[in-house]
Amino acid sequence: MVRALYIHWPFCLAKCPYCDFNSHVRDRVDTDRWREALLADMRFEHAACGGGPLESVFFGGGTPSLMPPALVATLLTEAERLWGFTDGIEITLEGNPSSVEAANYADLAAAGVNRVSLGLQAMDDATLRFLGRLHDAREGLEALATAQRLFARVSFDLIYARPGQTPEDWRAELARALGFGTSHLSLYQLTIEPGTRFATMVRQRQFVPLDDDLAADLFTLTRELTEKAGLPAYEVSNHARPGEESRHNLTYWRYQDYSGIGPGAHGRRGGAATVRHRKPENWLESIDCHGHGIVETRALGSREQAAEAMLMGLRLGEGIDLTALAKRFSLSPAELCDPVRFAFYREQGLCWQQSTRIGVTGAGMPLLDGLLGELVPEGLVAA
Repeated sequence: MVRALYIHWPFCLAKCPYCDFNSHVRDRVDTDRWREALLADMRFEHAACGGGPLESVFFGGGTPSLMPPALVATLLTEAERLWGFTDGIEITLEGNPSSVEAANYADLAAAGVNRVSLGLQAMDDATLRFLGRLHDAREGLEALATAQRLFARVSFDLIYARPGQTPEDWRAELARALGFGTSHLSLYQLTIEPGTRFATMVRQRQFVPLDDDLAADLFTLTRELTEKAGLPAYEVSNHARPGEESRHNLTYWRYQDYSGIGPGAHGRRGGAATVRHRKPENWLESIDCHGHGIVETRALGSREQAAEAMLMGLRLGEGIDLTALAKRFSLSPAELCDPVRFAFYREQGLCWQQSTRIGVTGAGMPLLDGLLGELVPEGLVAA
């Protein structure tokens, strides 16, 4: 049953090395056309899956904090009419911390947004330049201050384990971040993914990635400092005061149904995966021709769903209820999690079990990818 809605706004303020939609930078957007297309996509989703009431709505994509506030308000009004909203619904907007976008925050708050997630990433200019960000440190911190003044809930992200970063450096930076008093922080280790600008820079010897052992030390330090500050880790990279966890992201990690609308949006509902046209022009054409922007709807077998649920759920500090998950997908617990390997890693202090719930310990989280490959049977993942 759908309880979450993801709305993807693909337009960017400027070209960014991290944006998948660089070819969709726009100086002008036909707001009327986009409003009607997004409403059509939303109505199709409701007709296809029903569900509700919604517990969360998330605006993401290129530069959603530059969406016209009137459009945001219209979409929220229609979502509430279709699905209904739970009391205290979480309505999140993802934003870049630029002064241009921050100028839109007051109107977005008035439109109904009550939580903002800012891509701060660092708090000094040299690091921001290295990361390829368009904002500087002053601009980012001013946007954060504006967001804290206008929204009930604020989160921001930082990237650590950067080249040459020491535990002392990170301790000071994280202490400063915690001092802003937000209820949620997303703290990601820098990773070098194939085909990215960073991979090219490493290959050209422009920098040397941080040693794995030192990165693991920084991960442990991160958990110690956030726990002490009252924002314990509830997911491998996400930290929050109890009750302030991202409800929308928990929908993904708990493998619950959600609908996605807009170019490039993915969804999971009713045992099927939906993928919408990535290119805005193709998405709009599909809306005109079919009344929705879907390019693919793929039925997921029970084993594939179970594998996804395991891989997502074990990211969480709460872990997963193995018995309930096995019942949900008509499989045995042993088909979901290798009992021999689990017992071994539990003995090593990398996994835990409480009654029917299992999970990965704090000591095991830095090794999560490797552990998942060991615990989740290969035949399940390959299904």
